[in-house]
This record gives sequence, structure tokens and C-alpha cells, in this order.
Amino acid sequence: MSAPAAHSIDAGLTHHKVTVLLIDDQPIIGEAVRRMLAGETDVDFHYCKEPIKAVEEAARVNPTVILQDLVMPDIDGLTLVKLFRETPATKEVPLIVLSTKEDAKVKAEAFALGANDYIVKLPDRLELLARIRYHSKGYIALLQRNEAYDALLASQKIMANDLAQAAKYVESLLSEPLRSGTIRTEWRYVPSASLGGDTFGYNWLDDDHFAFFLLDVSGHGVGPALLSVSALNAIRSQSLPQTDFLDPGQVIAALNRAFQMEQQNNLYFTMWYGVFNKSDRSIRYGGGGHPPVILLTGPTEAEAKVHLLEAGGPMVGAFPDLDYDSRSITLDAFAKLYLFSDGAYEIELASGKMWAFSEFIEFMGQPIPSGVSGMDALMAHVRALSGRHEFADDFSIIEFRFDS
Repeated sequence: MSAPAAHSIDAGLTHHKVTVLLIDDQPIIGEAVRRMLAGETDVDFHYCKEPIKAVEEAARVNPTVILQDLVMPDIDGLTLVKLFRETPATKEVPLIVLSTKEDAKVKAEAFALGANDYIVKLPDRLELLARIRYHSKGYIALLQRNEAYDALLASQKIMANDLAQAAKYVESLLSEPLRSGTIRTEWRYVPSASLGGDTFGYNWLDDDHFAFFLLDVSGHGVGPALLSVSALNAIRSQSLPQTDFLDPGQVIAALNRAFQMEQQNNLYFTMWYGVFNKSDRSIRYGGGGHPPVILLTGPTEAEAKVHLLEAGGPMVGAFPDLDYDSRSITLDAFAKLYLFSDGAYEIELASGKMWAFSEFIEFMGQPIPSGVSGMDALMAHVRALSGRHEFADDFSIIEFRFDS
């Protein structure tokens, strides 16, 4: 529904002029009302003599209030009230019934059919103007509220599309699963509706060393996603100066220097970075503010125990000139590792409480039936816990299997 627009106000809403449509078969009434409203610069007046053309005329002039006689030829006034209320273009337009007498029964029926006001014609000029402006003000507010809501929906649609495109771009940069060779990988990445800043990757640095990492930028939206992509590219291209990419501590320290939050719109990120040495089956690792990695390792899968590979460094980008430590662990014959972001376990339960991290660790350490992915089992479990299909934050998890 739209009404005549004169100009747009600063808030982006349309300025609607008070527009009156009078429907009365007596030209003398039409002229009397016209004279009453003459000189009111904020009011446009339109007159329709033929009631059978009233709905068509209302669609043409888009009134903010309708004045309508009850006694007219060709169509009963109360029938016309009903018709206005059944027509989409006029169902919400304020309607003032004009009558020659006070009749409680007729008045009640008019209100029952959807009339907003009832006036015995013709009223005093000031009273008529007051009623016209009062009803028009409410209707214009309704129009502007609807405009604001439509604008919000359009903005949200554009934003959702931008976020969806950004999520697809981030996903296109993620490493392909490795399903054969010394190291096999699978991963699950489900961006939240507002898109977080998760990204991850892995690659062979040389014939003996395999690097793998995950980082999670603070906040949600396109900005954090772009920062995560920038950090991802810096790692993959090994473009960080004076950095030994076999040393996780050096890599994270170099990222901390390159991506200080003062130059990144106050965004920082957490990360975990590891390097697997094929020759001695060791993993050297480091991190900054990131959750510990879950490692299941032992002589056999049945005998595997849970280890948490936790690195104690602070978040990346928050403090300049920091050193980050590197730690190491040697894998047994069986080894499976889960690298994840906090979106995989920071789950609000249906009760309103948060899922305990210890319960997450316990779930990931339990035996998984043959042919079932532990990551898919986790996704199904957290959706059941929260009672929602969507995730409040990016859900990112990678499974690594290291063959002996």
C-alpha cells in the first residue's frame, strides 16, 4: 500500500500528505467540504460523486482518510463500507461515516463493518479537520512503519546474501580432504547465519613435514571472514618474514606481529598450529588463546587414550612483540586427532545452560561405531542438545588420522 509521496525524509521514510477522499452523491456536500478544507496546505481533497466508482477512485488517489455518506443511490452505504474493508488497497485506510442523523443501531453496524468514526453531517470545520488529521496521522504512521519494516527485510536479505557469498568463498579456500596416504583428513564446516571468522588448512611443507592449523577470528560478519582469509593466505604462501614454518611458535609470533588488532578494526583471533614429522611420528605444536586439540593415541585403537594438546599463548593480535612457545608429543601406532573451533562445543542447551567442555571431551573420546564419522555424530548430538538445527557460531572441526 502506498500513498502520494512528496519527498523522502532523512530517515529514508516517505513523507505522506494528508489526502481526503469524500464519497457523496450530493455535489452541495462535496463543495461544502471542499470549502472547509480550502487553505489547509497539508491537505489534498478529492471528491467522488458516484459511489459505484468509489473503490476505483480510492485506488487512484491513495487517501489517508475516506469520508463516506451512508445514504446514496446504486449502492447502500454500509455495503460500501464492507467493500472498502474487503479490498486490499483500502482495508486499512481510516473510514469516517457521514450520516444525517444519530442512530445507535446504524452506528453500531457501521463500526461492526469496519468504520473508524461516525459524524453527523455536517460538523463544525475545526472538528472535521481535527478528525481528518487524527485518523490520517495514525494511518501515515502505519504506512511508515510498514516501509521501515520492508526496508529492514530488504537490508537483511542483502546482508544474508553477502554473508552467504562470503561463506562460500571461505569454504572454497579450505583444503581438500585427504583420503589416502600417510595422513588422512576429513572436515566439517558449517558457518553460522551471521558468519564467524573460522578458517583452517593443511599442507606438506616438504617430504617429511605436514603442517595443519585452524584459526578463529573474533566477531561475526564479512569483516572477520576477510581477516581469516588474509591470515590463511599468509600461512599458505609462507609470506611471513623471517619465519621458520616448521616452528609453530615462530609462525604464531609472526602472525601476531602482522595482524595487530589496532590495524584490523579491533579484531583478533585464536589459533592452533601443528607440524607432524613423518620420520619420528612427532607433532610439534603451538597456539594462541585457542581450545586444546583432542588427540587419541595408543598401541591400538582399542587401547587409545585421550590427550589434550593445549598451548598456553594468548590470543593473536592483542599484544605486540610476544613470543609463543612450541611443544611436542610423539604418536603411538594408532593416532587420531581432532582440531576444532569453540563453535563445536560452546552450545547453549535447551535448558539455557552451556554444554560443559568436559562433556564434549568425553563425547569425542568415546568409541565410534564402524562406518560412522565422529564429526557427524558430534553435529547430530549438539543439535539434539540445543534443539536447533542452526549453529550460533561457525562449526568447524577437522579429523586427522596418522597411519603408522
